[in-house]
Amino acid sequence: MNLIKSKKRVADHGEVFTPDWMVEHMLDLVKGESERIDARFLEPACGSGNFLVPILQRKLAAVELKFGKSDFEKQHYALLALMCCYGIEILADNVAECRSNMLDVFAAYLKIDETDKLYQAAFFVLSLNLVHGDATTMKDMTQQPISIVEWGYLGKGKFQRRDFRLDVLTGMSSFSAEDSLFAHLGKHEIFIPTSVYPSMTVGELVSSASDD
Repeated sequence: MNLIKSKKRVADHGEVFTPDWMVEHMLDLVKGESERIDARFLEPACGSGNFLVPILQRKLAAVELKFGKSDFEKQHYALLALMCCYGIEILADNVAECRSNMLDVFAAYLKIDETDKLYQAAFFVLSLNLVHGDATTMKDMTQQPISIVEWGYLGKGKFQRRDFRLDVLTGMSSFSAEDSLFAHLGKHEIFIPTSVYPSMTVGELVSSASDD
């Protein structure tokens, strides 16, 4: 693949794409995590998905290995795998391309199309997980703090959603330092979600999309 889209984009935004072979080698360095369904990955300059797409593919391979014999579990854990992939990108066309690429991988794995509730749920998840914003300022393109959605699978077709501010989450290391004023506090005392939602099925997840 071409490592640049245009010299202007390189000059303006430093946009250079990592070659596929290097991505795979880097992911092999964290093989256990990249192949764990519920391991969360955040790519702060995700481009069109050079890292996130192969991460999703590895996660879906793990889903197939563990839950391939049960359509119900396979579908729900595949959605969880997608839910655990996050990206931030400053260029709008890259955001759209990344969402499309990841959705294509998800849909191809489950053999579904846009009429399926799982496809619609995945579309909604990607609209939240892949943010058009600037990771250096931790703000989106409207200058609002970037929100990160923590998804969890509760089992029996139910998902949990909690929203956090990225700038608060990235303060974890400074809060937990030994000489920090907050070192004695537990995570639950520092990282309070900005929103907590009731557990939702795939259908309820799709219905909630109109409220966001």
